[in-house]
Amino acid sequence: MIKVAQLGAGRMGAIHARNAAAHPRLGLVGLVDPRPDVAGPLATELGATPMTFEAVLADPDIRGVIVASSTDAHLDNALSALRAGKIVFCEKPLDLDLARLLAASGELEQAEGKLFVAFNRRFDPHYRALKARIESGEIGALESLHIINHDPATPPPAFIPTSGGLFKDFTIHDFDLAPWLMGEKPVQVFAWASCLIDPEIGRLGDVDTAKVVLTTASGRLCMISNSRRSGYGYDQRIEAFGSKGAVRVDNLTNTAVSVWGETGAQADRFPYAFIDRYAGAYAAEMDHFADVLAGKTAPEAGFAASVASLELAEAAARSAATGAPVRL
Repeated sequence: MIKVAQLGAGRMGAIHARNAAAHPRLGLVGLVDPRPDVAGPLATELGATPMTFEAVLADPDIRGVIVASSTDAHLDNALSALRAGKIVFCEKPLDLDLARLLAASGELEQAEGKLFVAFNRRFDPHYRALKARIESGEIGALESLHIINHDPATPPPAFIPTSGGLFKDFTIHDFDLAPWLMGEKPVQVFAWASCLIDPEIGRLGDVDTAKVVLTTASGRLCMISNSRRSGYGYDQRIEAFGSKGAVRVDNLTNTAVSVWGETGAQADRFPYAFIDRYAGAYAAEMDHFADVLAGKTAPEAGFAASVASLELAEAAARSAATGAPVRL
C-alpha cells in the first residue's frame, strides 16, 4: 500500500480524502489543515492522523501528497512537495496567475512525471467514451464542438473575490476539455460575457453568463456556453459534429426511471451539483494517481495543461473586456 497525505479538508478536500482512503492501493496516513475543528473529524472518520505540512514533507514513507488547500496556496504547496521528492496530485487550478505559473516553469517542467493536476472531467466515463468515438472516426473528421456548462445556482457572494472570476474558476474546465476532445489547440478566442443573474456578482467585478468561441489552426470551432444559473439542475452536455455525423453526451438523471401519462413523458431530475454529477470522475482520477505513484503511467494532465487552460481563460477575459477576438 502506498502512503499518501493530503493538504486541505474543505469541500474538495473531503472528496479527495475519502477517495484516497477508500482506494485499495493507497493509505491516507496524514491530513493537514490549519483548522483543527475541520481536519480533526475528517481525519478520525478516515483513520488518518492530523499532521503539519513540515512533518509530511520530512516523512520518507509518504510518497504522495494530495494538494487540496485553498486555491491561492496550490502552487506553493505543490512546489514544496515536489522539492521534498514527493509525487503530487494537485486540485485544479495549479495557480490563478499565468505569469506566476510561467515564472515557475523551469522547476515544474523538470518535475514532469511527478505532478498530476486534476482536471476531473477528463476522467468522466461519458466524456472518455465521447472522445473515443471521435478518435475512432465514427463521425468522420471532427468539425465543431458544443459544450454546455451551466450551474444550478450562483455561489455565495463571498466566493467571488477569491475565485479568479468566471473564466478561471468555471470555464477553466471547458478550456481543458475543448483541446483534449478536439485534439488540437485553439489559436483564437472570442468571448462575450454579461451579469444577468445576480447584480452583486457584477458589483464585485465578475460576470455570471458567457459564450466563448474557440478556433483552431485547422478551422475547427468550439462553442462554450456558461451560466451560473440553470433553474433545473446541473446542465452538462457536449455535442461533437463531424463530416459523417454527430455524437453527444446528454445530461444524466438521478435514476433511469421515466413516467408516461396524459401530460407526456416525465424523467427524473438532473444531479444538482458537480459533486454528484462527477463523483465517478473524482474516483477515477484518484485511481489514475495510484497508477502514477506505482510507476504504471505518466500524469495525464500537469503543468502544460495548466498553462494551456489558463492562457485561454486570460484570453477570454481580455476578449470579453475589449469586444474583440484574441489570438494566441
